[in-house]
Amino acid sequence: MVEYKIPRCQIVPQSDFATSITVDGREVLRWNFGHHFPRPFFHPVIGPSGVNLVRMGHPGAPNHDHHMGIWFAHSMLDEFNFWANGTGTQIRQRQWLDYIDGDEFAAMAVILDYYDGHNDEPIINQETIVVIRPLIGKEYLIDLHLRLKPTQNEVTLHRSNFGVLAVRVASSVSEYFGGGIITNDQGSQREANIFGKASSYMDYSGPVRRSGEGQVINGITVYDHPKNPNFPSKWHVREDGWMGPSLNRDKALALVEKQPLYLRYQLHVHDGKFDPPRAAELRESFSQSRAWHVTKSTDKHRSWEILPGV
Repeated sequence: MVEYKIPRCQIVPQSDFATSITVDGREVLRWNFGHHFPRPFFHPVIGPSGVNLVRMGHPGAPNHDHHMGIWFAHSMLDEFNFWANGTGTQIRQRQWLDYIDGDEFAAMAVILDYYDGHNDEPIINQETIVVIRPLIGKEYLIDLHLRLKPTQNEVTLHRSNFGVLAVRVASSVSEYFGGGIITNDQGSQREANIFGKASSYMDYSGPVRRSGEGQVINGITVYDHPKNPNFPSKWHVREDGWMGPSLNRDKALALVEKQPLYLRYQLHVHDGKFDPPRAAELRESFSQSRAWHVTKSTDKHRSWEILPGV
């Protein structure tokens, strides 16, 4: 009997509306998309230490329950707030399109719909491609490809610090509640020196406790792509433990049905302290990489297919 070769990287559907992403049988990331949530999110995000590096909510502010690991949202699409909870808006996963397992990467594609709470039809569709690529030492990259398309003629993203990508780190990784530190591409550190400043990436690194080995440093670096509008983004970062590139902090951005908005981000989940030369290297490779896309499949057993850029 020929032994089946199990792929290193796998997309594993779970019960209770979740999808687990594993590398060598170890869960590194979980996508939660149940409609009882106000929006889908990634949690946990497991670092090389084996510890979750993100958090649900703020360590000291109960009104920040909209902070959910790694998530997508915007505070003002037309007059509708998709950032906060309790506004009547909701982002729902309509369906998954394709799951890919492999030795070099795993990938999934899903469709998200933005509902304003007043109409039965969504105002925006977001095609979301997630690609996970393992690196050495249990590190990995998360590539995010977002295609936002209005379902009507035009939707306006009004000026905002909030959207469309955000990361809430674990309390021990934060500057205020833990022993972490934020660093931008100029080497500037601390919230007071970084908040609202343009940067091609942002890193949040801090201590976590590896089982049986005491404290170690893990972190997450988020990269903005040069083709994103308003690159390099100005960043909303907080010492209490969250960071996000502000897509349109200074001016409104109109989404037109015939011209979808394409966004790309990359996250590096890394071991040890922040390494600026390595970050610069990953920034360059990300900048030069081709976008992935989804197309109708010719395989009779697949409806859709995720394809790398050519």
